[in-house]
Amino acid sequence: MRAGLVLLTLSYILSQFFRSFLAVLSEVLEQDLGALPDDLATASGVWFLVFAAMQIPVGAALDRVGPRRTAALLFLLGGAGGAIAFALAQTPMHVILAMGLIGFGCSPVLMASYYIFARVYSPAVFASLAATVLGIGTLGNLAGTVPLTLLVEAIGWREALWGLAAVTALIAGGIFVTVEDPPKVEGDQKGSVLDLLRMPALWLIFPMMFVNYAASGGLRAVWIGPYLRDVYGLDPQSVGIATLIMGVAMIAGTFAYGPLDRILGTRKWVVIPGSVGVVLGCAALWLLPVPGMAAAVVLFCVVGFFGMAFPLIIAHGRSFVPPHLAGRGVTLMNLFGIGGIGTFQVVTVRVQDAAAASGSVAESYGPVFAVFTVITLAGLIPYLFSRDRLD
Repeated sequence: MRAGLVLLTLSYILSQFFRSFLAVLSEVLEQDLGALPDDLATASGVWFLVFAAMQIPVGAALDRVGPRRTAALLFLLGGAGGAIAFALAQTPMHVILAMGLIGFGCSPVLMASYYIFARVYSPAVFASLAATVLGIGTLGNLAGTVPLTLLVEAIGWREALWGLAAVTALIAGGIFVTVEDPPKVEGDQKGSVLDLLRMPALWLIFPMMFVNYAASGGLRAVWIGPYLRDVYGLDPQSVGIATLIMGVAMIAGTFAYGPLDRILGTRKWVVIPGSVGVVLGCAALWLLPVPGMAAAVVLFCVVGFFGMAFPLIIAHGRSFVPPHLAGRGVTLMNLFGIGGIGTFQVVTVRVQDAAAASGSVAESYGPVFAVFTVITLAGLIPYLFSRDRLD
């Protein structure tokens, strides 16, 4: 199982890479394919929306056939196949479709690990294990910054995508060989995601799950690159460095959140102050849309660091889920999280377009930050009334 978890973590590194690498490729894709920032934001949003839509069938597959076949097959067909489609792209629409296919392929890899943690390990260590995989996986964010910039300069972006397709296919094969499915739950309990949706306790957690990762993931995947380029005139290399710094902040935040529920004896009251940090960081970017380059990067890092409570919120929701619905439970929570970021990437594209049409490009980013401020606050309010739980 150790080798299997290592390969699942490697697949999640690629998943993180694929969800965030468009920010660095924005200039070359505009030159070669005519892909504008709103095209790339739409492509990134489609990745997340397809990923989110897949969580219901992935959850059922994890409970019925196990993580080995679920993760290996989808990652091969969608991950490797989508990378090939991206390498062959000739128009912005091809990029959008390829990103949707990649989102399909990446949809089971993190949840396969979380399913194993929920079924095999003690609930007390779920958040720490989940944060560890998430933190290591966020290295994919770093690979999609300066290293990707250097690779594209050396061999070209199409060649880089062909190489990624080959690596993805190899990892998918390794998952099939090494991952062991946990034993089936004893008894004949049956159920579906509808049983989970009938749990009142989860409905106070879902809004927080829906918005928690929207700001940090959306800013890192789409907006930091165009913002720094349009407002401060940064070249691709400098944008790569800035996104690298934000990626490091996100990794640090993930590992910081991981053990806090066991140390402090609470999950709810770790998530709440972290979410306040996201609100404050986004609000500062909104109210000071041109604060200076260094200050702007610091604020992006603040949002990135405090916006990584994702595994802790999943652990909070999972604590209410019975073992025979573990797969559906973790994927339902993930549906809200990934669906939120996909939804608000599409929304912020429209908001930025409308703002740019009536003002300067620099001023058009303020409303984007306003959206992230307001939605995070809106998700935080019902979460204040949720029931804390550690088991």
